[in-house]
Amino acid sequence: MPLRIIFMGTPHFSVPTLEALVEAGHQIVAVYTQPPRPAGRRGLDLTASPVQQAAERLGLEVRSPVTLRDAAEQAAFAALDADVAVVVAYGLLLPPAILAATRLGAYNGHASLLPRWRGAAPIQRAIMAGDTETGMMIMKMEEGLDTGPVGLVDRVEIGADETAGELHDRLMHVGGRLMVEALAKLEAGKLALEPQAADGATYAGKIAKTETRIDWKLPATEIHNRVRGLAPFPGAWCEIEIAGRLERVKILRSALAKGSGAAGEILDDRMTVACGEGAVRLVEIQRAGGKPVKAGEFLHGTRIEQGTILP
Repeated sequence: MPLRIIFMGTPHFSVPTLEALVEAGHQIVAVYTQPPRPAGRRGLDLTASPVQQAAERLGLEVRSPVTLRDAAEQAAFAALDADVAVVVAYGLLLPPAILAATRLGAYNGHASLLPRWRGAAPIQRAIMAGDTETGMMIMKMEEGLDTGPVGLVDRVEIGADETAGELHDRLMHVGGRLMVEALAKLEAGKLALEPQAADGATYAGKIAKTETRIDWKLPATEIHNRVRGLAPFPGAWCEIEIAGRLERVKILRSALAKGSGAAGEILDDRMTVACGEGAVRLVEIQRAGGKPVKAGEFLHGTRIEQGTILP
C-alpha cells in the first residue's frame, strides 16, 4: 500500500527524492519547503524554492512556514494524518512535536557516511578534507543534529578531481532511489535501524567567507581539494593582476601539477602556480561578472608573465 507522506525539502538536491516518491506511487499529502527568497540582481524578486517549483508542477500542496515551533503550525502538521515524514535538506530544525506527529516517524536522506560530516555542508566538507569516499544514508530523525539510527546506506567513491557540484548531482539521484527502497522496507516492517558509531563524528559547518580565498602557502593537495570542494559555489578565489590592477577571480577547476617555486608564483604559460608544497594548474577560471572559461581562453585576453607572484 502507498504511504501517506509529508515531504520536507528545499534545494535542487531534494527534488529527485520527491519525484521518486511520487513515481513509486506514494501519496504526498503536503510538501513543506522554505519560503520564497529574494533573487535577481537587486534582490527585489521573490523566487520559489526548487522543491516548491517541483511540487507545483506535480500538483502537490505546498506549505512554507517560517517556523515549526508555533503550536498552530504543529497542529496543522499533525492534522495531515501522515504515515511518515521524509526530510531532505529542508533547512529548519524539527521540534519534538513534529518528529512525533506521524505514525512511523521522520526519515532523513543525508549525504555523508554518518557520523562523519553531520550538519549543513557534508558534500563540500568531504571533498575539502580530501575524503575518497562518501555516500547517502537514510536515518531516522531524533532531536540531535543528524544523530539518529541509520536504516540504509549507499557508499560512493569520490573522484580525485571531482567537484562538489558533480558529486552533488550524483548523490541526489542516489538519495531518491535509496529513500524509495527504505520506505518499502519500512512499510513491510523490515527496515533495520543501527545506531551510529560512537566514534568518528565530525561537523560539516556552513562554508565561511574566510575559507574561500586561496592561500598559496598551503600544500597543493589542500588547495586542489578546496577548489574542488567550493566549486561551483561559492567558489575558491584569488587575486590576479589584470590590466594593471588586482582583480578577484574564481578558480572553479584545478589539477595537481609538477613544479616548485615561491608560494603563488606563476611557473609557466599554462597557469601552473607554485604552492607551499607542490603546484596546481588552474584549469577553469571565472572573472567577476563573466562566464567560466578554460585557462587557455582566459590567457588569450590576459597576459600573465611567468614569475608573477599571486598574492
